[in-house]
Amino acid sequence: MMAVLEVVGLVKELFQAGGFVMPPLFICVLLLWYGLGYRFWVLRSPKKMGVRDMLDFYRAGNRRPANSIVEQAIQIGVELKKKHTKYLRYHLDTAFYDFEREIGKFSVLVKTIIIISPLLGLLGTVVGMVETFDSLASMVLFSQTGGIAGGIAQALITTQMGLAVAIPGLLMHNDQNKKQQQIEKDLVQIKYLLCSQPFSSIATARKNNEIQ
Repeated sequence: MMAVLEVVGLVKELFQAGGFVMPPLFICVLLLWYGLGYRFWVLRSPKKMGVRDMLDFYRAGNRRPANSIVEQAIQIGVELKKKHTKYLRYHLDTAFYDFEREIGKFSVLVKTIIIISPLLGLLGTVVGMVETFDSLASMVLFSQTGGIAGGIAQALITTQMGLAVAIPGLLMHNDQNKKQQQIEKDLVQIKYLLCSQPFSSIATARKNNEIQ
């Protein structure tokens, strides 16, 4: 209980030292990591087989719970192919639309927060420096807000907070974008393989490509 109270006290002091910029930055932290966490879960791809291998696996009638979006898409595509669905490409585009939308979810939000956070920190820096120069002109602020020391502290804390939010977010966002692009390529490959080849020749085509 004492540890919790100490943490709450530290957070309160941090908010007071950082000024009015700290609440928006704290909200940015919550939204950023919610978005990153959601995308991390959606973009997970613990697949041990490539797209062609998974197509052959499900074409042979095997079943197992899908553990990634790519595998879910392959299961749906194989079922449509087995039913000899007319206009297969149209049905695949329709079926994969939700997957394509899901992997892009919260991407814009994350990118926006990464851009906004350093700007909020810079705003806090400017406000802190203004307070510092006001303190030089009016010694009254020394007794009210800590004067020069208080202004410089506010400037440094908000800058640090803005960068602390943006830098990890940027690194994770870039990594997740690469995963998103790979999944998009896999979905395109699934459509191509299912639509361009007779179902029985998928495995044969894969073997021929491996030989070449």
